[in-house]
Amino acid sequence: MKLSARNVFRGRVVAVHLGEVNAEVTVELAGGLRIVSVITKESAGRLGLAAGKEVHTIVKASSVMIATE
Repeated sequence: MKLSARNVFRGRVVAVHLGEVNAEVTVELAGGLRIVSVITKESAGRLGLAAGKEVHTIVKASSVMIATE
């Protein structure tokens, strides 16, 4: 698999919360940092996502914003 995204992190699924349409997937990376992704319920099933499964998280954003008060 080759990707254009440069931000690829290996981790382990720690939780999958299924909704009516979407699934919220929490992945723990090395060092304990967690990333939460919302994907379709169908995709979560097709990928066989469950706690303990090793996965790659891929982060690609066209902009990153910062705000202060």
